[in-house]
This record gives sequence, C-alpha cells and structure tokens, in this order.
Amino acid sequence: MRNDLTIYDKVAAQWWSDDIRWVRTLKNLVPGRLRWMDRQIDWAGKDVLDLGCAGGFMAEALAERGVRVTGIDPAEQAIAAARAHAAQAGHAITYDTGKGEALPYADAAFDAVVCVDVLEHVDDLAQVMAEVARVLRPGGLFLFDTINRNPLARLATITMAEDVLGLLPKGTHDPALFIKPGELRAAMTTAGLEPGPFTGLGPRGINRRADLTFGPLPLTAILYMGSARKRRNLP
Repeated sequence: MRNDLTIYDKVAAQWWSDDIRWVRTLKNLVPGRLRWMDRQIDWAGKDVLDLGCAGGFMAEALAERGVRVTGIDPAEQAIAAARAHAAQAGHAITYDTGKGEALPYADAAFDAVVCVDVLEHVDDLAQVMAEVARVLRPGGLFLFDTINRNPLARLATITMAEDVLGLLPKGTHDPALFIKPGELRAAMTTAGLEPGPFTGLGPRGINRRADLTFGPLPLTAILYMGSARKRRNLP
C-alpha cells in the first residue's frame, strides 16, 4: 500500500517518546524548516493554522514562538496525542480532526498557514490550495514543504529513506503524488496565492543519536520548501 496515512495513528501513543526512529526524523525536520521559515515571517501574535499537524511537533514549536496555533489532521489518534502533550506542556493549542480539502474554519481566519510533509499526501491539491487561500487573511502567508517528482526524488525518499535506511515506514509515500515546483506554483496562482521564494530542504548533519539533522539547501530536486502570499485584493 502506498500513501499509507494509517502510520500516524499506529504510533500515536509513542509520538513524543523518541523511541521510534522515523518519528524522531520528523521531529528533527522541524528546526531545519523553521531555520528558513523564521526569516519569512514575524510569528509573534499571529493566528496560524498547522495543516496536517500529526502529533504536534510543528504546532508546539510555533506556540513557543508566541503564535496562536490551530492544528488539524485526519489522524484522530495523532490529534489526541497532540492534545494530551500540549496540555502537559502548557501550550494553548487548538486541535481539530479534518482534511485540507474541507477546512472547518471561517474565511480569512488566519495570518499564516503552515503545511509540512502534507501536500504529497493529499487527494486534491487544487482544492487544498483553494481552501488555504480561503482561510488566509489578505496578505497572509502560506509556508510549506513537499517532495519533488523526478527519479532522484523517488530514489532518495522511497528507495533509500523507506526501503534501505528505514527513515520512514515502507509505503509512506506514493511517488505519483509528488509535486513538481512548477505544478505547485500553478496551483497556488490559480487559488489566488502569489508564489514567493522556494528553497531546498535536506540533511545537514548527524546528531548524538546518529539521526540526521536538517536545514535549508540550494538543491530543490528532492525536498523543497517555500512560501506564497494571499493577494490583498481577494476577499
């Protein structure tokens, strides 16, 4: 089975334990993403949606930056784990269960939408982009990362990361759902978002547990992240 989204619920009880290597990999990606995203936005006091939040790694990192965070994900048990950990950590994060194609929020509800490790899993990219644009305030920012679609990206993220190194469970990704940057820019533009800068994301080192650490890279051929801004003349 490809694009197996049940993996997040299966490990929900251990999400914050650091016992599972691939979950630690997801956790280790957060500082690398934020190293770039922090330069795109002043987070403090913003209303931000973490779209596809899973167990809450990014949501809690944003809360620590003074953000009013709402997280949403279809994985009910992962959301339960996120709620429990946020309460334990003292974070006032709102968590909801739902999908990006039908966000249960009012128009213009958020200053920013963050969407990491998600777009390569969705059923309808155009609809997700339309929903992102709808819930963003005029001038609001969309920040994301996803996987490029080409033979190198497939080799790195499926053959190596899933099948050889075990950095992700087998079946996590379907390479047919990977997204070329030009395709994503087109979907954003159609939805009323103005694409901003894109950059690569990838391994930058190894920590004491022999896990990879991550950060921005110039190469966008495998993982890439970027931004888009909602046009101010849209409702």
